[in-house]
Amino acid sequence: MVPAQDGFTTSEATLALPQDQAQSSDRGHSRHNLRQQGSPIHTRKLGMTRRQKDKKGFKDEENPEEREKRHKEQELIPLYKELLYSIAHKQGKPVVEVFDDSELHQYMRETFSLTETEHLNLLDKVQDMEAPVYCLMVTVKEAKGILGKDVSGFSDPYCLLTIVQEKKEGRRSGSQPRPRKRVVKGVVPAEEIYETDIKKQTINPVWNQTFIMEFKDTESGTFKMEMWDKDEQLSLGQKLEEMKTNFQGFKRMIKDVKKDRGQDDFLGNIVLSLKDLHCTEDCWYMLEPRTETYPDRGKCHLQFKFIHKERDENLSAGRSAYVNYCGILQQFVQVHISKQQQGNGTWKGELCGEGQTLLELYATQNDLSPFLQDLSKWVVYSKLYQSLELDSTVLFQQLTSIEYHWDQQELPYQQKQELGDSLHGFLQYGLCLVSKYRDIFPPTPSATPRLHTLLRVLVQICKTRAFQKLNPAQFDLHQEVTDAVLGGTQEWFNLKKGLHQPMKKNVSEITGALCCLIGEVQEDVTLSKDVWNKVFVSAVQVDVFTVVYQELDSLVSVEVRDTLGRIENQMDQETANSLFKLYLSLQAIHKQKAFLQKRDNVLQLANFHTCFRESLPFWLSKAYNTTLERVQRAVQVDQLQPLLDGSVPVKHSSSAVDLAACLHPICQLWEQLSWPDPEEGFMLMVKLTEDICKIAVTYCHMLKQRVQALSENSDHGSAINKLCVVVNDLEHLRTVMNRLPEQLNWEMLRSRTNSVIGESQFHNTLPSQLQHTQGVLTREIRSALETLGKKLRADIEKYVLSMGSRQRTISRSTEDAVFPLMRYLEEELQYMNENLVQENFNSMLAVLWTNSVQVLDQVSQQQSGLMKFYQRLHYTLQCLEQCFHAEGNGLPLDTLHTDDYKRLKAHLVQNSLSSQQLIEKFLEGKVWEQKVYSGEKYGAVTLIGSYNRSDQRLHIEVLNAVNLLPMDSNGSSDPFVQLSLEPRHQFPEVEARCTKIKKREINPLFEEAFDFLVSIEQCHAAGASLVVTVLDYDTLRSDDFEGEAFLSLRAVPGVAGCGAQDQQDPTASAQIRLPLMHPKPNEDAILKLLESRKDDLREGKQRSPWRQTVCSAYVTCLAAESAATCCTPSLYGCSGHVTHKPATAACV
Repeated sequence: MVPAQDGFTTSEATLALPQDQAQSSDRGHSRHNLRQQGSPIHTRKLGMTRRQKDKKGFKDEENPEEREKRHKEQELIPLYKELLYSIAHKQGKPVVEVFDDSELHQYMRETFSLTETEHLNLLDKVQDMEAPVYCLMVTVKEAKGILGKDVSGFSDPYCLLTIVQEKKEGRRSGSQPRPRKRVVKGVVPAEEIYETDIKKQTINPVWNQTFIMEFKDTESGTFKMEMWDKDEQLSLGQKLEEMKTNFQGFKRMIKDVKKDRGQDDFLGNIVLSLKDLHCTEDCWYMLEPRTETYPDRGKCHLQFKFIHKERDENLSAGRSAYVNYCGILQQFVQVHISKQQQGNGTWKGELCGEGQTLLELYATQNDLSPFLQDLSKWVVYSKLYQSLELDSTVLFQQLTSIEYHWDQQELPYQQKQELGDSLHGFLQYGLCLVSKYRDIFPPTPSATPRLHTLLRVLVQICKTRAFQKLNPAQFDLHQEVTDAVLGGTQEWFNLKKGLHQPMKKNVSEITGALCCLIGEVQEDVTLSKDVWNKVFVSAVQVDVFTVVYQELDSLVSVEVRDTLGRIENQMDQETANSLFKLYLSLQAIHKQKAFLQKRDNVLQLANFHTCFRESLPFWLSKAYNTTLERVQRAVQVDQLQPLLDGSVPVKHSSSAVDLAACLHPICQLWEQLSWPDPEEGFMLMVKLTEDICKIAVTYCHMLKQRVQALSENSDHGSAINKLCVVVNDLEHLRTVMNRLPEQLNWEMLRSRTNSVIGESQFHNTLPSQLQHTQGVLTREIRSALETLGKKLRADIEKYVLSMGSRQRTISRSTEDAVFPLMRYLEEELQYMNENLVQENFNSMLAVLWTNSVQVLDQVSQQQSGLMKFYQRLHYTLQCLEQCFHAEGNGLPLDTLHTDDYKRLKAHLVQNSLSSQQLIEKFLEGKVWEQKVYSGEKYGAVTLIGSYNRSDQRLHIEVLNAVNLLPMDSNGSSDPFVQLSLEPRHQFPEVEARCTKIKKREINPLFEEAFDFLVSIEQCHAAGASLVVTVLDYDTLRSDDFEGEAFLSLRAVPGVAGCGAQDQQDPTASAQIRLPLMHPKPNEDAILKLLESRKDDLREGKQRSPWRQTVCSAYVTCLAAESAATCCTPSLYGCSGHVTHKPATAACV
């Protein structure tokens, strides 16, 4: 037995040759029998540097043309001849696409860059060479479903294989070949028959045996295989035992009797013409019967391959087929990639059809196993990867194939060494690429996948069993990749540092170079986090962001502290400005620490901000000065005209719009700084807030100066318009200032400074600054609004005075009198609404409303007495309220109904009432005062009252009076009671009634009854009441006033309504005790108002003495008549008594 494959035998297939050819078959294949095993001396550690092959110590002074010519003669020409020889002696059909010889020759000539003449010369030489020995390698793998010929129902199958060369002598026509039982045994010489092993008792035998059979010509050659059941002679006892267990065994025994002793049973055969086979073929073939007795005889799995033995030794100077295959493959791939790169493509591992055909043909003829083919592809591709554009996926595929073949086949020692060297070399090269991943694999969608595939290839190399066996030393790829990244990062940083080295050593160039360097570091850290970290983590589980960040943190910290230390005490505005960019870059780098997965040590950039404390005042000063200059330029070009944003008008001017943008840099500075130290950050916020407040106040002053300058030569309307714009600008500024805590994020600052800044200190500093500025703005806005309101107040006062003049009070109606004022306000409010923002318009409405109320109040106080005049003022107030409220669109009612408004409204309403209404209101007040009055300081009077609805009769019975004050000198009184129904305009026909006089009594008992004929409507009239006056009778002087009481007629039983008690007893009455009261000093507003209406009272001086008592004008206007009697006795209707004037003067 000899190996069927190059350098090894399969673990499952055994190559079998005829015994007489066993020795001769080793000729030309002696290299396949080498079983060199690697000794411990050859074991290598991948972690150590491999020794490279010794290089010859001479200088290559050879001409490139001569070197190329020598390479062509020594390397390419032998490979070219090998391919020509394979084409000339190819057997079988090609597996891939069919190409004729001319197409293959044309492809070879282009690939090897040979001329037509060179090709023809080499073709002639190859055709003159000795032809190889043609062989068919057949592997009998297995069979399924064969016949069971034994008594047990199974068979003992084996196969006979041979190649029959048909003779070309023609047969006689009409002659038919006689069917023979055996087509191999006895027909073909025994030395040309190959036999498999016998598989006992099975119908699904498995052989996996390989045989190499020589033949001369495929045209006349036929492959034949017969499958037989081995028949062994059994003893009589064994046959009887089978008959007992299996009835079929009896039939089988009868058949064996008829059969010749020791004759095997035929199971089937396969006959194939060699010219119909492919150069490699692996198929299932049906076993054919000799007769139709058992047509279904199963199938057999065969593998064919046409190979050469004893190829001409002059082809490639004794090099092995494996080496030649590698050379051919490298040449094909290199030329193919070179052509493909002209179209900017990456090779994916596919050759053209001609190249695949030639490689398949050469590998088949030289019996190169799939393992060796995959190994050669890996070796070639891994070398070409270092010089050409090759997709890493191709390498990954070859590693997978090597891993698949590793346990199935054994490599020769030389190929093992080559595989180990190739894997190690590619690992070192891949780690070198990893260290330079920034330059080789830029962060683009096309480059990062290539880096990911390369890392996967490195991982796959370390996982392969071939690598683990050939390199037994433990190799930590994770650590190797980490070290490569660290080394590459240091090299990259030093390279960038050298590139940004300043030409001059002045401060500006030093800081500029450092800023550029840190800027590139910032970009690299960002890319490591966002792009490369995903690639490394998914491929090799290396957190490259953490590795790179910690390394750059150390390098940057040393560089920054060293550079800033050299420029210490040389700080100026220009240097500080250049360092600001450096601060932002360092801050951005430091913020990336949040994405670190682990922190072994404290980051060296943790307190980087301390290096910039000297620059901080310069940054603040620049921000303040820049913002102030922008605000000044904005005000200088501002024409105080409302802006137009498309079709929507903006009611403030350009400087107000620019102001928010001007203040943005200061807010942005705070956000950019993000000062880490909380206490220093608080002081920084105080300074920034102070600067913003200064700028806001400065803007107010500049705006006032600007409006004064623009209003000097302008008309009145234009000046008012500009003043409105100024008010809007100030309101807009106040809105901007209100948003300042949110823009500067005071809440976050407060949370950061809880441990170092107290709550009271925080609120007494920042909010107080803002509140002070807002107060200044509020005062400025109020001042401007007051300026606007001065002219309007004067006009409103003029219209109100004109409306209420006595000359026009009677001539015009109230609506006509108010119309000019309302038209003026409508025009002015419309103008203000168009030129003021809503906030200021509402404020202006409030000012106008306050002024209007004040004007009305002032006018009402200046002119008094005329009822119609007050009615017009009241109507005007109502119109103004509706105007300023505007059905909810103007000022709210809570804002309108101020204390001044309520007081004015009450004053106007009261003065708008007639004298009768005033008396009714006065009586209602007295009734209410009687209800709430407590105590009997002046005594009390007891009455019984009732009202009969059917008779319309009011019945009053005076029972007694108690605890009266002694009015005479003897310590007693002469009391009597006077009853009158008021107001008199409601009871014009009802006379007052008096009781009898009780001498010397302060607790008199009267028991007198009086009836008044009044209707129920009169009893329900406004102010309808019974006035009870107790007087002390005096003969020589006027009667003294003891006290008075007021009883509402609605409180008398029978008047209030139709209750259940009234329906049961219409004459029901109630006893009522009324404490006596004395009138208060003359401060009642109604009395004063009635006093002002002297003319009305003079016309009614013949009315009741009580009514004249109510009107304080009795004292002033009728003083001349104090000695006379104010009314005749008939006015009171008291028979038998002379009624004297009451002593109300003393009481009032």
